[in-house]
Amino acid sequence: MTTKPLAAHSTPIPGLLVIDLPVHGDQRGWFKENWQRQKMVAAGLPDFGPVQNNISFNQAVGVTRGIHAEPWDKYISVATGRVFGAWVDLREGPTFGATYHHEITPDTAIFVPRGVGNAFQTLEAPAAYTYLVSAHWSEAAQAQYTFLNLADETAAIPWPIPLEQAELSEKDKAHPRLSEVTPVPPRRTLVVGAGGQLGRALAERWQGRADVDAVDRNELDIADAASVDAFDFSPYAVIVNAAAHTAVDAAEAPEGRREAWAVNVTGVGRLVQAARRERATLVHVSSDYVFDGERELHDEAEPLSPLGVYGQTKAAGDQLVATAPDHYIVRTSWVIGEGANFVRTMAQLAERGIDPTVVDDQIGRLTFTSDLAAAIDHLLTQRPQPGVYNLSGGGESLSWADIAAEVFALTGHDRARVHPVSTAAYYAAQGKAEGDGTVAPRPRNSALDLTKIEATGFEVRDHMRALREYLQRG
Repeated sequence: MTTKPLAAHSTPIPGLLVIDLPVHGDQRGWFKENWQRQKMVAAGLPDFGPVQNNISFNQAVGVTRGIHAEPWDKYISVATGRVFGAWVDLREGPTFGATYHHEITPDTAIFVPRGVGNAFQTLEAPAAYTYLVSAHWSEAAQAQYTFLNLADETAAIPWPIPLEQAELSEKDKAHPRLSEVTPVPPRRTLVVGAGGQLGRALAERWQGRADVDAVDRNELDIADAASVDAFDFSPYAVIVNAAAHTAVDAAEAPEGRREAWAVNVTGVGRLVQAARRERATLVHVSSDYVFDGERELHDEAEPLSPLGVYGQTKAAGDQLVATAPDHYIVRTSWVIGEGANFVRTMAQLAERGIDPTVVDDQIGRLTFTSDLAAAIDHLLTQRPQPGVYNLSGGGESLSWADIAAEVFALTGHDRARVHPVSTAAYYAAQGKAEGDGTVAPRPRNSALDLTKIEATGFEVRDHMRALREYLQRG
C-alpha cells in the first residue's frame, strides 16, 4: 500500500477540508494514525476538540445516508470499505448551496464544519464509516439538525449509484429541497454583565446585530454555580465577560474579599469551563491593578504583581482565562463610561462650586468604554493571535489631579480650583491609609504599552481628545 504524507486541502466549501492520511501496510494488513491532534492541527485542521466517536457499519453497496447538517464539527474517515461522500453548505451566507464530493478510502479523511450538510453512499462493502464529533449527541441536539433531500436538483450530487437503485431510509427520502431549507444561522455572541458600563457600551456598539445576546446578573450570575449550570451556553461561539467586582476598597474587607473572589475568580473559572466545552472564544477584561506600578509603562509580557485584593483576584482570573484554547484578555485602566464615574464627579463638583483635593502621584491614561468596546469588536473581527492585549486611551500619561483640572477647564471653570495632593496625604486627612483594611493600595504608574494592539490595525484615540468629546455629549 502506498503512503502519502499527511496534508490538508481546502475545498469550495469554506472550512470543509480533505485530509491525506499516511497508511502503512504490508502482507499482514495496514496501519494508520486516524486522528493525531498535534500533527493534524499543525497540518491546518482546526483544534475542534472531539468528545465522541461514532461508527456507522454499512453491509451493502448502495446504502446512502444524508444529507444532514449537524450542530457540531465532524471528522470523517473509513476503517474498511469505500464510500462516496457529498457535502452541501447549508449555512447562512454567500456560499449557501455550494457543493463538494469526494471518495473516501482508508487514506482519506474529511473535516466537516458545523452547518455543512453531510451524506455518503457505500461503494465497497462492508464499509465501517467512522466519525469524531465536537459535542455529545442528545435528542435536544438532534432537534437542531438541518436536512436536505438527497435528490435535490439544485445541489445535483452525482451519485455513483442512482438513488432509485440505492438503499435509503424513508426519513431521508422525505427531506426538503434546497428552496425550502432554512439556512443554519451562525453561532451567537453572548455579553455577560450587560448592566455594567462596558456591557452598555457593547450593547450600543452592537445594537444593529441580531446575533448578540446581552444578559445581566439577574439572567446569569457567574458567582452562583446554580445560575451558571442552568444557563445554556451551546448557542454561543463568543463569550464576552463584562462582569466584574470592581469595588476596589470594599474588596479589602472580609465580605468584599469573598465577593471579589466569587466573581473575579470562581465566576471567571466557570466561564472558562463553558467556553472550553462549547469551543467558544472567551473575551475577558483585565486591569492595570494586576501590576504594582513600579514600571512607567506596562507591556503584555510583564509579570503580574498585584498589590491589593482586587488586583489579586483580577490576576488570578487572567491566569484562568489564559488556559482557554481561544481567548483575548483585554487589559485596561481608569475606565470611564455611562453612569457615576470620576469625570462626572469632577464636572458636578465644578458646577456646584466645590474645590476638590485630588491625588497627583498616580499616573495613567483614561479608557472610555466606547473605545474599549471598539477594541473588543476589532479583535473579534480581525482575529489576531489569542492572548493579552493592552487597551487604554493614548497620548500623554497624566495624574488624577491633572485630569480633574482638565475637566474643570473643559466645563468652563478655573483649573486652579483643583488642589493636588499625595495619595498618603489624601487618605491621612480621612484618618485612613492604603493597606489598612479600608483602602486598597493603588499602583502609582498605570500607563499601558499599546504597541501590540496598534500593530493589529486598531487606532487608539488620545484620551484627552476622548475626554473632550465625552464632556461635549453631556
